[in-house]
Amino acid sequence: MEPILVTAEKDRAVLEELKRREPVFHRPEFIGSRAAIEAMVAPDFWEIGASGRRYSRQYVLQTLEAREDDPIDDDDWETTDFHCRELARDLYLLTYTLLQGERRTRRATIWRRTPSGWVIVFHQGTVVQEQGGNA
Repeated sequence: MEPILVTAEKDRAVLEELKRREPVFHRPEFIGSRAAIEAMVAPDFWEIGASGRRYSRQYVLQTLEAREDDPIDDDDWETTDFHCRELARDLYLLTYTLLQGERRTRRATIWRRTPSGWVIVFHQGTVVQEQGGNA
């Protein structure tokens, strides 16, 4: 039932670059000042959270700012199953699985490579429902 996802050879360097940036919004080395975060998030960015709710760019930026006072402990999070696919010139889809304790989600981020660096265009998280032992 599951597809076999293999990153094309031409996209492997991009895969390695983007893997270091995920889970998105939880990498302190990429989340700095408000200006740095705003530069990393496309003006028309939006997200579908694991809850199914849609979040605006403004909401995500406010949440990140509030998180500075009460950071999330993500030391035991595990990311696996990375796959990268070029969608168009300088536009990439990165997918992976995120395990947060007992919670497993599939993640998808669309990244755009720009002259000034990587910019997040879209992000989605989907909770994996266990069915007969298959994740």
